[in-house]
Amino acid sequence: MEAMVKRKLPKPGTIEVNPSILACDFARLADELAVVEKAGVKMVHLDIMDGHFVPNITIGPPVVAKLRKHSKLFFDCHLMITDPRRYAPAFVEAGANHITFHIEVEKKPAELIKMLHDMGVTAGLCLNPETPVKAIEKFAPLCDMVLVMTVHAGFGGQKFIHHAARKVIDIRRMVGPKIRVEVDGGINTKTAPLVVGYGADTLVAGHAIFSKKDRIAAINALRLSSVRKTPYSGQALRRACPATPRGFAVTSR
Repeated sequence: MEAMVKRKLPKPGTIEVNPSILACDFARLADELAVVEKAGVKMVHLDIMDGHFVPNITIGPPVVAKLRKHSKLFFDCHLMITDPRRYAPAFVEAGANHITFHIEVEKKPAELIKMLHDMGVTAGLCLNPETPVKAIEKFAPLCDMVLVMTVHAGFGGQKFIHHAARKVIDIRRMVGPKIRVEVDGGINTKTAPLVVGYGADTLVAGHAIFSKKDRIAAINALRLSSVRKTPYSGQALRRACPATPRGFAVTSR
């Protein structure tokens, strides 16, 4: 099982840019992964859509399995599907290292989180812009990462929803510093410092990276922008973001 190769979710305490392949050139998927890997990212975001929970269809386990053969990156699979419990094992078998499912579709989140952990992968919960933080209150501490959608799930390139981003503040208070908080939707050099300031440490970005001719420069720009408002120390950020020059202004704890 490819996922059992121990590719670990980065430990909390670093800010990670997580490229979303939804925005890349699907005719060149393996090449696109190779480029972002050269930029020094540790993980990549795979958007899995079924045409039921969201009005779009993307990729399934066979594509993930093929990509796994061409990349050593941590595969963060976001299941935007109506039956994550049924299909999660196939994605783990294909090479996913982390599975995020939506609170809106799962009646027994704690059971599914345990199931994912038992399969040897990390687990995440996601909530849509309309879903209140209270919906995940009992289950978020059981996860390894919580994903906040700042656009409506289903399509890339949407406008950032500010009120949804503010949920990060409450979620960070809820889970503390040892669980990652991920944000997906409208992340660019203007919104990255905003969500990091709220407490996010994992930034999913698609259009902001793959719409640019120079993908590596785009990733470095996101890294630099993300340190403008942050609870992390300058030293920790320089470890997280190698592109950050010494003397760059950051907000300390």
